[in-house]
Amino acid sequence: MATGNTNAQLPVGVACWMTCSVGMLVFNKLAITAFPVECSLVALQMAAAVVVIPIVGWSTLHIGSFRDVLRWSMVVPFFTGMLLSSILALKNAPMSLTITFRAVSPLVALGIEQFYPHPQRISLGMLAAIAIMLIGVGLYTTGLEGSDYHGIFWVFMNNFFAIGDRLLQRLMLSKDQCPVDISKTSVTLLNNLLGMIPLLVVVCIKSEYMEIPGAIASLDHLGMLWVTLSCLVGVGISYSGVWVQSLISATSFLVLVNANKFVIIFLECFIMHTKVLTHLQVLGASMTIFAGILYGKAREAVEAEAEAEKKALIPQEGKKQISQKV
Repeated sequence: MATGNTNAQLPVGVACWMTCSVGMLVFNKLAITAFPVECSLVALQMAAAVVVIPIVGWSTLHIGSFRDVLRWSMVVPFFTGMLLSSILALKNAPMSLTITFRAVSPLVALGIEQFYPHPQRISLGMLAAIAIMLIGVGLYTTGLEGSDYHGIFWVFMNNFFAIGDRLLQRLMLSKDQCPVDISKTSVTLLNNLLGMIPLLVVVCIKSEYMEIPGAIASLDHLGMLWVTLSCLVGVGISYSGVWVQSLISATSFLVLVNANKFVIIFLECFIMHTKVLTHLQVLGASMTIFAGILYGKAREAVEAEAEAEKKALIPQEGKKQISQKV
């Protein structure tokens, strides 16, 4: 019965997540163009999540202790920085540039993970995939226009915050590291609730609050629609991401992520017509995305091998304890 229920949920969950994932990037791109006050836009998206999450997921909220909240608060600056730098990257750079450069983040994350309590093993397959990623990014940059370089800083900053967010979340959510006793729904709520604090500070420092009335006044009906949709898909991707991840493997989820990148490049070039890519750029972006899929498969193979070795050691340890007692 459980397997049948899972099979019934899977196509619906995947469809919801893919729709929200593509929508998040596209609607953010349109929203920041119509409402060019980035901090206020991100704060509005966070506020929407804070309101909706307790209503929809009240029964799944769980926080073990105040100490767990304090530990998790280290993630919040990176989460907020990731959202804000993503908006700024989309404001100043094409979507294809953002997603191509984001694919090289495993190289940095892999090095930092070696200092974890239980570091990740490295295989030749993982290193080969990273090498292909770097070649793909190099090919993509050959066709960059002068205006595209203005957004590279924010693309790199987005990678920095995304890597920090992912590393800290893995450290605090993975059972074999140093986990916190907080449910995934509560983690999402804390990220958005606490994340508004540093964001509002930035709004005051930049005096962005003085630009808000003018930005609101210049919003037409279409602009309001893009802002509203960006808030809705922001909440939707938080829930559907957790939902789909509970139904499929990590590698399958990564394949979905990279499949979405192809959709986004197609939308930007052939539907929205906001970017024209050369043949080398298309090749470079495709190589980088495929390398991301290969990296995920190579990493899962290493994790499966480590898990098999761990299970093989358990009977041997049991035999040693019995022989010592005898």
